[in-house]
Amino acid sequence: MITDMFSNAERAQVLTEALPYIKRYNGKIVVIKYGGNAMIDETLKEQVMEDIALLWLVGVKVVLIHGGGPEISDLMKKLGKEAVFVDGLRVTDKETVDIVQMVLAGKVNKSLVTLLQMKGGHSVGLSGMDGGMIEAKVKDERLGFVGEITKIRTRPVTDLLEKNYIPVISTVASDHCGNTYNINGDTAAARIAGALEAERLIMMTDVPGILKDRNDPNSLIPEITVSQAHELYESGVISGGMIPKVDCCIEAIREGVKNVTIMDGRVPHSILMELLTDEGSGTMVTK
Repeated sequence: MITDMFSNAERAQVLTEALPYIKRYNGKIVVIKYGGNAMIDETLKEQVMEDIALLWLVGVKVVLIHGGGPEISDLMKKLGKEAVFVDGLRVTDKETVDIVQMVLAGKVNKSLVTLLQMKGGHSVGLSGMDGGMIEAKVKDERLGFVGEITKIRTRPVTDLLEKNYIPVISTVASDHCGNTYNINGDTAAARIAGALEAERLIMMTDVPGILKDRNDPNSLIPEITVSQAHELYESGVISGGMIPKVDCCIEAIREGVKNVTIMDGRVPHSILMELLTDEGSGTMVTK
């Protein structure tokens, strides 16, 4: 016989302690960037969708923005096409951008929408191309159809939020000539969150957050300001792949987001820990 870890009284206490946070975020927009390695484990993916559905059920206006780099690479490999990266960005020729659109706007987007529906959340899948939501131009000729965002239109998102749906957005974009572009998911999340003037932006990644010592997961810095972030750049604490992530955090805050959290998306229920508990999860970047 399996004994429950928590008594009914303890469960009730947990819910009571979450109440102030539920009141705080009720009716507020929270943008969640979900992608990379946090999407690979199917059990973990279900838990993330459960967390998002729960937030939606208690009145949080969740916007889910997703990537899918590993799945793009897997399909390219099956098609005999080698993935090439320059400065951490995928070189995207015409054939590759078709694969990106197929995977992100098709397979990944619709699987997340279906999972959310199964967990009790009402969701609708969009790509950045729908309603001209994300308009882009060529970022760097060396990268092919990798886009630099030139305009965000929030109407497709706000219309869904007003009708009480969870928008699930894949980060492909277009231009006036009908070209399709692959957009970095963190950049798209920052720009969309800023345009929506979101209360929070949560960026789920595969590290605990900003670490004083990158080799010591216990050296997590729980909170920094924008000015402190610049100091950490100079000291080398923020380096490598964390630099563009923190850049996106700073851009989102400058665009009007209240605060941004970088967290480990592989930790079960990390979203709920961040939003509905005193403890939090990851590193919060504030103005």
